[in-house]
Amino acid sequence: MSQHDASAGSRAPDESGRASAAGESGPRPSLPRSDEEWREKLTPEQYQVTRRGGTERAFTGEYHDHKADGTYRCVCCGEPLFSSDNKYDSGSGWPSFHRPVDEESVASREDRSLFTVRTEVLCAKCDAHLGHVFPDGPQPTGLRYCINSAALEFDPEDAT
Repeated sequence: MSQHDASAGSRAPDESGRASAAGESGPRPSLPRSDEEWREKLTPEQYQVTRRGGTERAFTGEYHDHKADGTYRCVCCGEPLFSSDNKYDSGSGWPSFHRPVDEESVASREDRSLFTVRTEVLCAKCDAHLGHVFPDGPQPTGLRYCINSAALEFDPEDAT
């Protein structure tokens, strides 16, 4: 998992609609979309979660109790993020995974909002806020990627 150097506490959207943080350096992978284009592409809840770092209420998301086989992709750019093979019921009310499909598909950075320090998880391709990762998950990784359903779209496996 890659690590950004900046704190999410100072995040503000730039002209592409990405959340950026003070102290970041160098170009970051993103899709060249304006804030208006993101608002047109996404539902209001998807926009609030992915582009503004929001969180859906526990046990309300489409995928928190989803059991089908397939791949969970970023709702913003379609990047494959998590596999149903790595999904488990954490009891948290959000879809939980013990690892991404590829370590390069997600990025992380420190989040100091809500008077605590957490690790925010983002799509490495478009910088969409996905959720947070915690060190209280099952083996083999010991990680719990707690992801908002609003940040995901599901691609079912072919039945062939």
